[in-house]
Amino acid sequence: MRYRSEIEGLLADSPLSDPEVISDIRELLEAGEYALAFDTMCSWIYEDDLRISLSYYGRLVRASEIMGSKRLVGNIRELVSE
Repeated sequence: MRYRSEIEGLLADSPLSDPEVISDIRELLEAGEYALAFDTMCSWIYEDDLRISLSYYGRLVRASEIMGSKRLVGNIRELVSE
């Protein structure tokens, strides 16, 4: 349950704006697919080239250590706007 609340917080603070993407991520959370929800969120942030803050990136890094998505989150580093 801790993973779910962490990902929900990241989703709420994310730069994602497509309602379908957000809905898909929420459905994955409802199904208990936390790692897949996290990967989906990060993939969309990366694919859509969405700018994020350094503090948000830090939160992604911490979550990625638990979710096993270090490489994906590492790629997102280039999207950090100082």
